[in-house]
Amino acid sequence: MGIHAALAVHPDSGQGAAARIAGTIASRLREGVDRLDLLVATTVEESRALMARSHDDGLDVLVVLGGDGAAHQGVQFCAARGVALGLVPSGTGNDLARALGVPPDPVRAVGELVEALRSGRRRRLDLGKVRDSWFATVLCAGFDASVTERANRMRWPSGPRRYDLAILGELAAFRARPVLVRTGTEELELEATLVAVGNTPFYGGGIPVCPAARPDDGLFDVTVVGKATRRELVRMLPSLRGGNHLEHPKVRTLRAREISLAGNDWPAYADGEPLGTVPVSVRCEPGALSVVG
Repeated sequence: MGIHAALAVHPDSGQGAAARIAGTIASRLREGVDRLDLLVATTVEESRALMARSHDDGLDVLVVLGGDGAAHQGVQFCAARGVALGLVPSGTGNDLARALGVPPDPVRAVGELVEALRSGRRRRLDLGKVRDSWFATVLCAGFDASVTERANRMRWPSGPRRYDLAILGELAAFRARPVLVRTGTEELELEATLVAVGNTPFYGGGIPVCPAARPDDGLFDVTVVGKATRRELVRMLPSLRGGNHLEHPKVRTLRAREISLAGNDWPAYADGEPLGTVPVSVRCEPGALSVVG
């Protein structure tokens, strides 16, 4: 039996880039599959309904053309139904694709994806789980989540610069808060600026907040930044881009299968999507997702 794939297109991704290249990507994908459903949706609800319809027809692979928001929806669908995921990045951040080594150019990415489909090359990845929701990259709470919240409200600029400007906007208002971080073996209670729980290294358009995180080791890498002044945060930001922030004396790191955060009402985000507020508990589910490539 041949491969039945679906291409989920989120037209607004990358300021309309996904819509402009959807035909090219679909044409290329058809070279590697026996059936391709084209799923174009402008809302999450519409996207889920179209995916479910393809699944009912025996879907093998869901290919997502879009950014991290689109990838997040693909992860929810694929993890719950045992469908393999393929990524063709066309968003502003593309942090999951970056972590998995997917080329940033969509045409090159789909070329490599077609080769993987033909050869049957797949791998299993861990996912984080919060209640009934999955995440593939980073769960953040505190300063970084507030920055994400601000960045999501911004319409300009695109890409990493949006996140940089959101950081500057949050610096003026943010204050450290008490937080209790529990794992199965450790407990930290401190005044903190942020906590990032990484299944993969990147968030915010390529910031390696958990630089050593790997999505196939069954564990989260956790970065905790203690109480920091505005001046200390400003000095830390350049090192954050290079992944050198772990050397700062205010930074602690942990590795764990399960993490719980409590002690305040910080916003919490995972894969750049809102998850409510602290308290929150997350666990790593080894091998929960099959990825083509």
